[in-house]
Amino acid sequence: MTSYSVKFWNRFAERYARMPVADEAAYQQKLSVTRDYLRPDSDVLEFGCGTGTTALHHAPHVKRYRAIDVSPKMIGIAERKAAAEPSDNLSFTASALEEYPVDDASLDAVLGMSILHLLNDPDDAIRRVHRMLKPGGVFVSSTACLGDTMGYFKIIGPVGSFFGLMPRVQVFTQSQLVDSLVRSGFEIDHQWQPAKGKGVFIVARKAQDQKPDS
Repeated sequence: MTSYSVKFWNRFAERYARMPVADEAAYQQKLSVTRDYLRPDSDVLEFGCGTGTTALHHAPHVKRYRAIDVSPKMIGIAERKAAAEPSDNLSFTASALEEYPVDDASLDAVLGMSILHLLNDPDDAIRRVHRMLKPGGVFVSSTACLGDTMGYFKIIGPVGSFFGLMPRVQVFTQSQLVDSLVRSGFEIDHQWQPAKGKGVFIVARKAQDQKPDS
């Protein structure tokens, strides 16, 4: 896998599932804003879905919701959660974004929550998402922009990753993230940061008149 450490997240999955949401009020706000962009006929993909909590919140509001994560252990936990309330429109799959088959211009929304900073190449992921979306479709993300507050993480992060103490983390600023989205053809529709140092929540829209990327 090239997206991020499968081994780390498999080992961490059960512990992660037991952890409470760090900022429940901010999480609920993100859910609410996201739902405003979803429709009953929406076809949605979430990558880096973890243990499936966000997918379970949104799936009842759309036609089809596919959720993927590179960690089979995370997906196993998500499937256990989903079994409590089975739904025909929700599926979980162990897969990296770059390995998951999606037709160009076929999705109404893509979610990538707390994941872009964990990818080896977040710019490539953003371009892939842009290709997947229909004109007018939205990319909803929440991203730790450590370059704004913890630039030194560029030095200590690789050490922690080498010893398996943390996943590999990319260090970039909020402005760099926005620049990447705009360069890929997105327009920023909504941008919010609950507080300094918190994840940056962005809804980026693919322009209505854009054709599928070549």
